[in-house]
Amino acid sequence: MYSLIAALPILLCVILMVAFGWPAKRAMPLAYLSAASEAGFLWKMQGVRIAGGTVLGFLSALEILLIIFGAILLMNVLKLSGAMASINRLFSHITRDARLQCVLIGCVFAGFIEGSAGFGTPAALAAPILISLGFPPLAAATVCLIYNSWPVEPGPVGVPLLTASSTVRDAVLALGGDHEKFTKLLTRWVCLPQMIGGCLIIIVGVAVLVKVFGRKHSFRDLLPAIPFCLFSGAVIGTIYLIMAFFAGPELTSMTAFIGALPVLILAARKGFLVPKEVWTFDGSEEWGDPAWKSSGVTNATVDKGMHPFKAWLPYLIIGILLVLTRVDFFGIKQLLSSDPLILHVTNIFGNADMNWNFKVLYNPGILPFVLVSLLTMLMHGMRSGEAAQAVKATFRQISGAAVALLFGIAMVNLYRYSGSEGMDSMLYMMADAMAGLFRGAYFIAAPLIGVLGAFMSGSNTVSNTLFASIQFETATILGISQVLIVALQAMGGAIGNMICIHNIVAVCATTGTNGNEGRLIRTNIIPCLIYAFTVAAIVGIFLAAGVNPMPELLR
Repeated sequence: MYSLIAALPILLCVILMVAFGWPAKRAMPLAYLSAASEAGFLWKMQGVRIAGGTVLGFLSALEILLIIFGAILLMNVLKLSGAMASINRLFSHITRDARLQCVLIGCVFAGFIEGSAGFGTPAALAAPILISLGFPPLAAATVCLIYNSWPVEPGPVGVPLLTASSTVRDAVLALGGDHEKFTKLLTRWVCLPQMIGGCLIIIVGVAVLVKVFGRKHSFRDLLPAIPFCLFSGAVIGTIYLIMAFFAGPELTSMTAFIGALPVLILAARKGFLVPKEVWTFDGSEEWGDPAWKSSGVTNATVDKGMHPFKAWLPYLIIGILLVLTRVDFFGIKQLLSSDPLILHVTNIFGNADMNWNFKVLYNPGILPFVLVSLLTMLMHGMRSGEAAQAVKATFRQISGAAVALLFGIAMVNLYRYSGSEGMDSMLYMMADAMAGLFRGAYFIAAPLIGVLGAFMSGSNTVSNTLFASIQFETATILGISQVLIVALQAMGGAIGNMICIHNIVAVCATTGTNGNEGRLIRTNIIPCLIYAFTVAAIVGIFLAAGVNPMPELLR
């Protein structure tokens, strides 16, 4: 009963956004107030705990808002400097087919960004490129969110997977296992089902594009693109599995997608498996839904005839900086994460467990996005008026996202910290209820719990932090493979990125489609469930065959 009550604020938010079309900036504050009321009256959460969780949520939201601000600022700078027009021409020369552009940019290019930075930046960076190629803004936002799933696990420098492994360290050791081996096995058993599901989601993304946004609204337009989609999945998947089995989680996502990009660009240029008839959005102004278009303040793309290398240079610098600042080998990550560069806010409202530690220069919104945006203004010779216009437009575009993020993350914290003496937290109760509901078919519930965590928190890492240990213990109680169940949790957290409110708010702010958050959830929930049930079915087959990697750790 309590688990159902705990879910009411989330259901309220979903109903308001999906059924009534409320924008997130209106729905989230109301959902927050509902969660705060439940936490205080039913879970007996003290006022100082509610206030502390709220403030901590607001502070955490600032980190995400900085990333969104940096991504939007870079987009506006590139549009006004003439770089975006040059990038547009370059991709147009590779292929004019929007289905292939969708795969190359929305999936592969964005996958590299996810493997490098994460934090919802892939959709925010890739969607504007698709828009510059003629995609309706809402179409670009939709497919980029769908594709922001496969590369999320192992994810940016392996952080989400390493977090899941670290969370269950004590449980593994308590069973006499080797934690280092557990991490290696978890990497492999995450990446194998993910590779199969990822190949499928490439096709699903194009299917959504042609069915929802195509002139004919027909799946028939998908068929000619399937061979190239399968080839893309095979190229990415081969590198992905090699890295997962022989290198570990840190560079798997990053290497797989950046390694596949030149191969697939060359294949597209040479016409390998390319559809004979070109499919585009030409004329969509006449046959498209007005809601597809930007409803926010965006700057028109300026064409100054810029050389492609100069146009791409900011992205190249971003990629280099992300690698340098996120791979331990170079030592910069440790420097940026050192205490003198961390802003500490401790014991918020007297709560010892509520602390905010902000790694200022480690935040990708500041380094590299804002830094590269400023450098780009100089490299591209922007006039002061153009630079000011880019900054002003960025602040206007981010205003709607700020409200939704502030109250959304504050609500998540109330769920996390609502536990009191003799009563589990609201979040734990919901997950536990799902486990009890599915019982013998728990492998179906496991990825859905991961999806729930990502939907609420906007982060696979946070989802793994919240639920990995619960999944491990539940698997132990049920007598099924802990490695496979924790792998399903990690995969579910990655898959949930395509419908999580924070990512949707971020990409809507970037593409100027604010107010369409509920529509995006309605569209993407089906691909999300398809992906989740696909990896669940794959793991279910392994479980039925008696596969259990856990004993390997006990030798």
